[in-house]
Amino acid sequence: MKKNDISHKDNCQLSTVNCQLPNHVGIIMDGNRRWAKKRLLPVAVGHQKGAEILRERVKDLIELGVPAVTFYALSTENLSRSEDEIKNLMKLFESKMGELEKIGDDMNARLEFIGDLSVFPENLQKRMKSAAKKCKNNTGTVCRLALNYGARAEILRAINRVSKLGLAVNEKIFAANLDVCEDVDLLIRTGGERRLSNFLLWQASYAELYFTDALWCDFTREELVLALDDFSKRTRKLGK
Repeated sequence: MKKNDISHKDNCQLSTVNCQLPNHVGIIMDGNRRWAKKRLLPVAVGHQKGAEILRERVKDLIELGVPAVTFYALSTENLSRSEDEIKNLMKLFESKMGELEKIGDDMNARLEFIGDLSVFPENLQKRMKSAAKKCKNNTGTVCRLALNYGARAEILRAINRVSKLGLAVNEKIFAANLDVCEDVDLLIRTGGERRLSNFLLWQASYAELYFTDALWCDFTREELVLALDDFSKRTRKLGK
């Protein structure tokens, strides 16, 4: 099986056999709070369920052979939510670091964390650095979590980096100074909304967009395969 081909166990769910996968998938995980509200549960339960789904979809994407995936886990705007919700999210992120590190270690995946991480508790920052360091030499799927991330802030960071180079700037040099260098081929958003919400704006310039009404907590492997199948049917012109 080629690295970018969907495995045979998923072929029954695809309209094409051995369909070509995107090299880089971006996923906006939306709907945890609505999922909890529909079930009259605390918001924290929705985020806990969302973290479980993240773990499973990470494993699915690695198994399917997608070279890179970036998950939008926490935007800069999300930090304006209630103090209790943010505290619970910090605890949740820290509690899940070990699981992500084990997945990376067991499945030869590389872990990366992007965004302005300086606002997080020191212990959480150390856990993220430790997990990324342990998996940095792995050669499989690159799994990124965007935390306290906003594309506009990322672009400003890149501008500041490039300004120190003293060189004539072109797209290649600029892109190399972004948090994420490679373009997004497929951008998936769950939860029914139809917007990018300040996520990978430069990298998604020519991305194929896939919106689903499924809330993130209901985003199963089958839902993921549907998105990949949809991508495989599209004719990509990249602006030409």
